[in-house]
Amino acid sequence: MPETKPEVKKRADAQANYDRILGVALEALTADPDASLNSIAKTAGVGAGTLYRHFPTRDHLVVAAYRHEVEELVDAAYSPWLADLAPTAALRTWFDRMAQYGMTKVGLKSALDAATQSVPFERDEIHNTLTAAIFHLLERGQAAGELRADLSAEDVLLAVGFLWRLDPASDWRPQAARLLDLVVDGLRAAPVPAATE
Repeated sequence: MPETKPEVKKRADAQANYDRILGVALEALTADPDASLNSIAKTAGVGAGTLYRHFPTRDHLVVAAYRHEVEELVDAAYSPWLADLAPTAALRTWFDRMAQYGMTKVGLKSALDAATQSVPFERDEIHNTLTAAIFHLLERGQAAGELRADLSAEDVLLAVGFLWRLDPASDWRPQAARLLDLVVDGLRAAPVPAATE
């Protein structure tokens, strides 16, 4: 079996560190926007120098963590396991993942607002990426006749906007689930009336 080249292993290790830092940072900063970079590095199992090599400032880390969460959410919309579900079930399942994103968005809001004063951040790009993911899921449901044909991705994004108003410190999951069920019920196509003789 050929040995792994040192530079390939180094790149893989660096990527693993990068991903681990982002995962820890996302959780820590969502829970406490003032979480220290040293505590994030320690929890991620890396030295402070490694963290600063990837993220020269706290603001860079905050923006990268938020972008990472958006990328994970969008990737989920195109995932094979979601494609195996019926279209409406896929959309509803993805909404559960979006609820988690909503809690991150709320938890990171103050840190993100501060960070974007110094680190470039294109909010329109995030919005467009999210609406493209919704469009993908919506189109499947509309093509199958399961979802209303008059809906747009913008409509759906507005309809789930309540997620940004839930309190991440509360027991938000049951309420989010109930409200998301209501949204999905409103997105369903009306049943076709049975033909009468």
